[in-house]
Amino acid sequence: MSRLPLIGVTACTKQVGLHAYHISGDKYVRAVAVAAKGLPLILPALAELLDPNDIIDGLDGILFTGSPSNIEPFHYQGQASAPGTAHDSARDATTLPLIRAAVAAGIPVLGICRGFQEMNVAFGGSLHQNVHLVGPYMDHREDPSQPLEVQYAPAHAVHIQAGGVLAGLGLPSEIQVNSIHAQGVDRPAPGLRVEAVAPDGLIEAISVTAGKAFALGVQWHPEWQVSSNPHYLAIFRAFGEACRKRATQRDADASQNA
Repeated sequence: MSRLPLIGVTACTKQVGLHAYHISGDKYVRAVAVAAKGLPLILPALAELLDPNDIIDGLDGILFTGSPSNIEPFHYQGQASAPGTAHDSARDATTLPLIRAAVAAGIPVLGICRGFQEMNVAFGGSLHQNVHLVGPYMDHREDPSQPLEVQYAPAHAVHIQAGGVLAGLGLPSEIQVNSIHAQGVDRPAPGLRVEAVAPDGLIEAISVTAGKAFALGVQWHPEWQVSSNPHYLAIFRAFGEACRKRATQRDADASQNA
């Protein structure tokens, strides 16, 4: 029986009392285990201690998660954030070079929400810091006063672009997705393909055109109740299959070199 693929799940840093923690949401690690059929391994935001190449050498895939924090705008030559904006400089320093190294090495990558935005910034794209303040876009934020089931309920359609990764998974030309973000992609990075757009024209998914393996980012949250949504599940299954393919190849290479 083949082993479970080892899938890194990026962590945010958070102060709890007097102590610093590296944390990742339960919904992400569960989606990796249940839908991608992999073994989730939380990756701490320790850029000053861990080289990206040392991280990817031991992994079969990486999930770049969502987060309450925003990417610091100097990474994409943006204006300073509004006072009180949550940032996570340790995560930025870890994930941005890690995405570039993973894609270059052919490690399957899935980016969600902040992870989707990290993919764009890592390759030279830019972001809108407040989509709802930029015409002609609608307000893509959730209502935090509502229960999670309402916040993560379908909020708007996205139009899947023909000939891309998402279309290749069998997704129809239009699907309904949740919407839980204030930031969004402004200028897509060179080498990225637009995979889906919202009715207002906001980019909702991207892929790496020259990627050696699965390399997809989505603005919505397919990890939420992934098993009950066939479109969300298709994304995680494709990611998991790419990770299993890498695991099989790594094991074969190890056997030959033994």
